[in-house]
Amino acid sequence: MHAQEVTYKEAGFGNALPLGKSPAILVVDFSYGFTDTTYPTAADMSEQILRTRTLTDIARAKTIPVIYTTIAYQPWERDHLTWLKKASGMKDLLVGTRLTEIDARTGIEPTDPIVVKHGASAFFGTNLMSLLTSAAVDTVVVCGATTSGCVRATAVDAVQCGLSVLVPSDCVGDRAVAPHEASLYDINQKYANVVDCDSVLSWLEQL
Repeated sequence: MHAQEVTYKEAGFGNALPLGKSPAILVVDFSYGFTDTTYPTAADMSEQILRTRTLTDIARAKTIPVIYTTIAYQPWERDHLTWLKKASGMKDLLVGTRLTEIDARTGIEPTDPIVVKHGASAFFGTNLMSLLTSAAVDTVVVCGATTSGCVRATAVDAVQCGLSVLVPSDCVGDRAVAPHEASLYDINQKYANVVDCDSVLSWLEQL
């Protein structure tokens, strides 16, 4: 065991969260602004989208909720939101543009809810928790982009809301390897169970 792992273990981190029996799949920001590399804010998420779709397909077959999120700003917000002063590359994610549309490769259907957010977490300033509560969800599987940004923030808020959280490492992506890997380690130690897509599939099939 590496010294880092010993340090976390001795501090009481890295315990496995118990899983519930009523999950939802939460697909965070797999919109074209993050997945179509013709846009500067995007990265190639093809493999992650493909694996995420295997989860959403089985979820629909089992009537498990599938919820998508996208970041979409009104024009007046571009010059006023503090986050956009730090991450100005996202100013082009405007309501009504292609950048804010969910990538069709995810298999999104017209009946799937799309939560529009204005910050990193899918919970902050949105009705996501109301949707999950209404569906009696106790566990969320967080997929999407980016690992170090919106995925991590969403996982943090989800566990703080009392939900168990799974993050399949091969269903999330980032613009660079280092923040992706560091964030997965941190998420697994403090906020969620970081697993792989096949493990989630096996669990969903048993429900």
